[in-house]
Parts: sequence; structure tokens; C-alpha cells
Amino acid sequence: MNSQTAFANALLNPDLPCPSGLTSWNGSDPAQRFAVYRNNVMVSLIDALADSYPVVQALVGEEFFRAMARVFAMAHPPRSPVMATYGHDFAEFVQSFTPAAQVPYLADVARLEMARVWAYHAADVPPIALEAVQAALADPAQLTRLHFTLHPSVQVIPSAFAVLSLWAAHQGVIDMASVDTDQPQTALVFRHALEVNTLEPSEGVGLFVSALLGGLTLPEAARAASELATAFDLTQALTLLLRWQLITHLTTEDPHHAPTR
Repeated sequence: MNSQTAFANALLNPDLPCPSGLTSWNGSDPAQRFAVYRNNVMVSLIDALADSYPVVQALVGEEFFRAMARVFAMAHPPRSPVMATYGHDFAEFVQSFTPAAQVPYLADVARLEMARVWAYHAADVPPIALEAVQAALADPAQLTRLHFTLHPSVQVIPSAFAVLSLWAAHQGVIDMASVDTDQPQTALVFRHALEVNTLEPSEGVGLFVSALLGGLTLPEAARAASELATAFDLTQALTLLLRWQLITHLTTEDPHHAPTR
């Protein structure tokens, strides 16, 4: 193990001793100074997680959250100097964190909160003109092979719990007492202009958008949504995408397997 790796490991593990070879400019105890530095690093990582997951923290309380975040940070050091999306895999950790098992919806709330972070930082891509979409939909030769590329911020968060209502209650939009946590909900997250939006589409619309994001053609996505949600309305789904200007590109080639040149 090289000295840099040993230093990084010791920073995130209080059970490890101060790395050897450290000195201080004023002759003070390097171990004491390293302990202060280690504590500051850990507090910064926990604070970063608290900034990204305020509703998760509110649901379990600050003390529990910070203890859970500390365990996460010790096992998941930052991989990038950009801290905005640190903890992008926090939801998966929460899902397997035994002490959080009594709050079964916690991981999905974390997924929703990180989706909002990703949406905020997503690239700016202009929407396609409405006339281009209308022309493609009216052309039978294109329609059967038509792929929609959606704005990079678009994400679908399906949940067996009332994930959107739980989030909204902590924004003061609805009363927490009115939330039935066991009510399944789907959240649609995207950025429109400079604002991150979080909507609750119908189950069918959520399935349709997920299918488009997965690379299915328009007819394939509509068929997949209809098979799983009998009340799916394609017109409603397209209206939502056009209203919020979420379609950025049209192609008759699979954008996930486009030929290289």
C-alpha cells in the first residue's frame, strides 16, 4: 500500500492510526493534528449528504441520519472533486442498512432526492420544435421506427410507497398527517428552464417515459405501457412531454446503438 492510499484510508477510518512519516510545521503532535483533520473531513462528507438528502434526514432525525451517513462515508469515499453528486449511491446503501429497515420507504425517498440533484446539474439541451414532432407523428414511414430522445434531466422514480407525497409534505405542500405511506406512487423528475420539477404522472405515463428512456421506439413504449397499465393514454403522455418541452431529438435509429463513423 502506498503512502497516499494509507493516508486516504486513515482519513475515513478512525480505528486506523495516524499514518507514519507525518510532521507538523510548528512541532505540534502530528497525530493530534491529523485527528482534527480527519474529523473535519468526515463532518464535511456528512454535511454534503445532509444537503442532498434533507427529507431523508427529516424522516429519521438528525442524530440517526448523521450516524448512518458516517457509516456510508467511511465505506464510500468521494471519487470526484465535484461534491455536488457525492452520495449518488446512498439510496442503495440505505436499502441495505439494517437499522433503517423500520422505515421501508426511506431508500425510495433518497432516490427521489438524488434524482432532483441530478436534474439540477443536468446538461442544457434545447427542445425540438413542436412542428418537427407533429410531422414525425404524421408520417407512417417514420412512426413505426421513431425514437424520442428526452432531456438529460428526465428521470422516473417508481415506488411501492407514497414517495412523492412524503417529499411534498416536507416542502409544506401537503399535510404529513394526510399521507398514506403504503400508497404506491411514481415520480417524474425533470428540469424545465432553471427549475427542477417533481410531478406524479399516471402509472402508464411513468412506464411509457421509462420505456422511452430505455431506448424503445414510440410504438414499443406505448405498447409496453398499455400492457402493464390498461388505462394508459398515449395522447396524455405526449401532451405532457410536449407541454414541458422534454423531447430534444427525434431519430429512426436506436440512439443507444447508433452506428459509429
